[in-house]
Amino acid sequence: MKHIQSRDNAQYKQLRRLATSSQARRDAGETLIDGPHLFRSALDAGVRPKLAIVAERALDKPEVTALRSADGVTALLLPDALFDELSPAETPAGLLGLIDIPRPESTRLDADCLVLDAVQDTGNLGTLLRAAWATGVRDVLLTRGCAQAWSPKVLRAGQGAHFSLRIEEHCDVAARLRDYPGRIVATRLDARASLYDLDLRGPVAWLFGNEGAGLSAAVSVLATDAIIIPMPGSAESLNVAMAGTVCLFEQARQRRG
Repeated sequence: MKHIQSRDNAQYKQLRRLATSSQARRDAGETLIDGPHLFRSALDAGVRPKLAIVAERALDKPEVTALRSADGVTALLLPDALFDELSPAETPAGLLGLIDIPRPESTRLDADCLVLDAVQDTGNLGTLLRAAWATGVRDVLLTRGCAQAWSPKVLRAGQGAHFSLRIEEHCDVAARLRDYPGRIVATRLDARASLYDLDLRGPVAWLFGNEGAGLSAAVSVLATDAIIIPMPGSAESLNVAMAGTVCLFEQARQRRG
């Protein structure tokens, strides 16, 4: 196992760039996954980390030892202080993985998909990916204004969802939804139709927009249906991640049996 002890080490500097810079991740086509859960999720999905990065304090933890010893994975040991600078967690678990960012093939969309337009909060984005995963939606399209899907913070919020999804970033949504065979649904506060009255048993492309501004005009115009989520309480609206989760699970409910 290689042991790095200096911040001036070239390999450590590159890892630090990957931890902090979306541009560095795009340029390298690599990112960092944080913690044993994500590391195991990657392995289970057939994604083998190129490097296991271990904090000195976690060296003898059984779950870390088992994962860093996976076939074909090289291990790197770091002092705790250097490791903590790479981890997005407030209390780092002591294991990071370096992986290549998957590049999905752009296939014709004919099943459910999730379209995210300038969703910028990493927690919201990760939660929406996790909701898609939980409800069986495979395809996720992100416009250029979105947070980077494969950033360490979004990966952490997604809790393994990334490895079961086809995620397309910087997407031309209008081109991808051309000739889409199902409904294209947007939530709007001024809509008259209720989510619960819309037939969601066929393919649906769900459109969700920016936390403050909502959908851009270019994406909003693609919708074939506008719905509102009924709220019997006094709240004016829902957080985008909550709204997306409600819609996806209503679709799953309608398809039971």
